[in-house]
Amino acid sequence: MTTLARTALVVAAVLLLLLGLLWVFQRRLIYLPDTAPVPPAATVIPGARDITLTTRDGLKLTAWYVPAAPPGDLPNETSGDRAVTVLVTGGNAGNRLHRAPLARALAARGLPVLLMDYRGYGGNPGTPTEDGLFLDALAARDAIHTPKVIYFGESLGAAVATRLALERPPDGLVLRSPFTDLAAAGQVNYPFLPVRALLRDRFPVADAIAAVRAPVVVVYGTGDTTVPPDLSRTVAKAAGATAVEVPGAGHNDLTLLTGPELVGAVAELADRVRGRASTE
Repeated sequence: MTTLARTALVVAAVLLLLLGLLWVFQRRLIYLPDTAPVPPAATVIPGARDITLTTRDGLKLTAWYVPAAPPGDLPNETSGDRAVTVLVTGGNAGNRLHRAPLARALAARGLPVLLMDYRGYGGNPGTPTEDGLFLDALAARDAIHTPKVIYFGESLGAAVATRLALERPPDGLVLRSPFTDLAAAGQVNYPFLPVRALLRDRFPVADAIAAVRAPVVVVYGTGDTTVPPDLSRTVAKAAGATAVEVPGAGHNDLTLLTGPELVGAVAELADRVRGRASTE
């Protein structure tokens, strides 16, 4: 065997090894949870409380219920056909503590919020997977008893919220920085890898969103380099959605967490949902 052939075999073996490792450990690149337990809800947001969700596969997950301002109690807020709760399905990183400012901002606009954490996030048991995150979101939806519910999905959570919307239709759906599918976003961040061929978790959005019958709003930043705006625009077009473009905003900028464009978009959708409720 020539030196060139031996070198080629070594290179091929190394590449196969790397691809094998990526196949086995890819979820560690996809899911970046803050696994630390979060403090009690009321110490972070006055009036909020801790709740426990039970998934179909038997996991007990912790979450926060944040009442609308002024502070109230869940049973009182279930009365009336105009009550609207926002279920927040977060992105692939952090935990619900990092999304507390969003819950505060929405509560200040009169919207109760259920701020959940997936399995493996925020001290919860389990390991995140595509199907697991869906079961977690489904358990959160089952814990909401107001007549009207809006799903708010952030980035990867937009895919979770979209899948949930197909099984448990919401009254409105807000997708913040959605990708068309995980492979498209992954190819942006790992352009040197055959991402689509390697992925085990797919998280389709654009192909599924047309089947969602609720009104959809897509919010994205033009400066987003993690989920490029063209991906979010494609989702908006596929959904026939209202698109809210935040000029210059990057994926993790504060304006895409508590900015007036984002919070206003959720509040306006809630007003539309209440308007529909009052005419039904």
